Amino acid sequence: MPAIDPNKVQFTGENSFLRLRTEADGPETTVCAHWRTLISPAGPGTCLFLRSDATGGEVRLYADNIGMARWIQGELESILNPPFADTAMPIAEAAFSREGAFRSTYREILDSADGRIEMSWSDMGEPFMLTLPPDNDDTGPWAVYSCLTPCRTATLEVAGTRAQGGAYENVMFGRPASSCCLAWSETWLRD
Repeated sequence: MPAIDPNKVQFTGENSFLRLRTEADGPETTVCAHWRTLISPAGPGTCLFLRSDATGGEVRLYADNIGMARWIQGELESILNPPFADTAMPIAEAAFSREGAFRSTYREILDSADGRIEMSWSDMGEPFMLTLPPDNDDTGPWAVYSCLTPCRTATLEVAGTRAQGGAYENVMFGRPASSCCLAWSETWLRD
């Protein structure tokens, strides 16, 4: 592996996620993709892509930089979560904050005209570094580096309604992990 990756940095920041189920082998009742962007072609910002039983199954999008959220939709969510990639969906303006600490309970908080949304991760496992080369089956032409911390417990609350279900065990590239991870120091590169 060379000391300098030859690909161009397109995104760096965070991409923490929640995937909840009410039954071990049942369908996902909640999918959340939270992006905090430091570098992207559309500038910095934060956005949330969300579908949950707490929203009646409706997909909702929130951002403090609409252009950055649209870029993530078209370039990254189209690969990771195609239901979030429809650029015709409206994006609600929101203010984002966070609280808590790694190794205890960490929260991402969003306030919008729809009310408050809180995502919470706790019961952390050991962090590990994911490295995917370009032209792979999971991220297509993108190379990805991400420090993932699997969490055994995670919750979502949307305007006072708590999502059903919980985190479930998930194997990532042969490593035991979780369906709910803090994904910090994440970078997406492309030639």
